[in-house]
Amino acid sequence: MFENSSLRNLLTLETLSLPPNHMYPAFIFGTLLYLIIVFCNLLVLTTIVVSKNLHKPMFILLFNLPISDLIGATAFFPHLIFSIVTQNRAVSPPACIAQAFFIHFYGTGNLLVLTAMAYDRYIAICSPLKYNTIMSPHFLMRIIVLIWFLDFSMMFVLFILLARFKFCRTNVVDLYCNNPSLMKLVCEDIRGNNYYGIASLIVVMGFPLMIIMYTYMQILRTCVITNHTDARKKAIQTCGAHLIVFLVLQINTTFTLISHRFQNVSPFLRRAFGVSILIIPPVLDPIIYGLKTRELRQNIIMFLKRSFFQISRHNQ
Repeated sequence: MFENSSLRNLLTLETLSLPPNHMYPAFIFGTLLYLIIVFCNLLVLTTIVVSKNLHKPMFILLFNLPISDLIGATAFFPHLIFSIVTQNRAVSPPACIAQAFFIHFYGTGNLLVLTAMAYDRYIAICSPLKYNTIMSPHFLMRIIVLIWFLDFSMMFVLFILLARFKFCRTNVVDLYCNNPSLMKLVCEDIRGNNYYGIASLIVVMGFPLMIIMYTYMQILRTCVITNHTDARKKAIQTCGAHLIVFLVLQINTTFTLISHRFQNVSPFLRRAFGVSILIIPPVLDPIIYGLKTRELRQNIIMFLKRSFFQISRHNQ
């Protein structure tokens, strides 16, 4: 698979441009941010696992979002923190391809999970009497399997196509490895990769966007015509938070991927948007769903109180 991994030359990621007096603050900030992301997402995962009243389609689908966020954050932060400490931006071709794979796997997974969650909310709000019948455990499992199968298979093919080539350049133009920046290191004909990349972009971003638009138009229509003010308010709050998470990821990802195809786009702006994909959703997702979803918030508080009580009781 990794034919180009035989290269003796290491690849060089874009410099962080950190002055010496900023190195340790950046290291501390990056480490704390990564630990916060890991803690918050693991907290959501653990709470859903141990709380039987959360074993519902909505929260089972939500369970997949922190998993994806942890994959993306772990693919990005440890290497970044190591680079800050060593001030060395070199990376081997296999490690770079692996990082790119997991980062794309994370982004695609998030979009597909959020799309499935939007469909779940659509059924819950627009067809509440049929919800339990449609969102049966069997159907729910098929959705989850389909999400991860599509995610893995599409990204696997994408990077198999990339691994055919040998790199003739070594300077990666971004702060982390990704498919567009790695394609710029290839001097051979990459039209096949471009065609597959465009098709993948349509599937991964176009179809979810259409599904989100349709489901939310139907949800909005249902909220407008319903006479139940409380139900309408709850639906708008839940869907509003979900829509914010989806649009942040969708807009940032679209700009980052498309900006690689235009020379006049500011490299700084492209890198800023690219890094935000790996920081904002993993930080935002557990906060939004943990604080805005009342049932999950209550169970998180109960889980923390129970855990602290057990720790304090054990120490006595």
